[in-house]
Amino acid sequence: MSQDRTSARQDDAGVASAGASGADPVSPELAEALARMSGLLLAHETVQTAVGLVTALIARTLPRTAGAGVTLVDDRGKRTAAATDPVVEAADALQYELDQGPCLSAWRYGQLVRIDDVEHDGRWPAWAAAVSPAGVRSVLSAPLVAGGQRLGALKAYSTATGAYTEADEAVLRLFAEQASVLLANVASHESVQRTAEQLKEALSSRDVIGQAKGVLIAQGAPDEDAAFTMLSSASQRSNTKLVEVARELVASVIGRRRNTHDL
Repeated sequence: MSQDRTSARQDDAGVASAGASGADPVSPELAEALARMSGLLLAHETVQTAVGLVTALIARTLPRTAGAGVTLVDDRGKRTAAATDPVVEAADALQYELDQGPCLSAWRYGQLVRIDDVEHDGRWPAWAAAVSPAGVRSVLSAPLVAGGQRLGALKAYSTATGAYTEADEAVLRLFAEQASVLLANVASHESVQRTAEQLKEALSSRDVIGQAKGVLIAQGAPDEDAAFTMLSSASQRSNTKLVEVARELVASVIGRRRNTHDL
């Protein structure tokens, strides 16, 4: 069996072959795992929680898997979002450091990658030489794609050569399809939350700066522009954010009023 699973034609053949051999990729265990992943779509989970569940389910569902992980690629760069084993984390870190390896290739080209024997594969020699001492022998990685955007890749590592079959490829593809939808939805939910929080913070900052300008005008500043210039100068002198300077000024005035009222 060819080790190179990076062509779409070979990938399609792999799925067809798995079905023809009588292998049922949707086993009860897999059906339960996929149902749990789908259930997260209805919950307000974080990306970190979601990928943690995905990696655990991969490790439990694919036989002969020593460790699994999820690599997400975003505006912060490549990173392993979750891993079930320190060996997975180390193997992924080497891919990022060397800029080569099966999982990065699965992400870059959007196609499944399988290695039957790391020591004799030949496609990523520097990475293979680095991970072989850790006992990594077989790898299976599938891309995470949602809406035409490549999000990252799932991966499973084994300490046995020839650990993964065409049926396993079909299983990981199903995982990747579900995980892509899951992660895209969770990430979108988090993005909306961050935007709402940033807007709320911006409005709060604008309000307190407006209050501080009012205080300065009451104290003799000729207009709002002059008051804002005074706040900016104080911010620069104290190396403090302008909104914090404004907040301290307003708080000091409120404090003085309370003390006067108490007297």
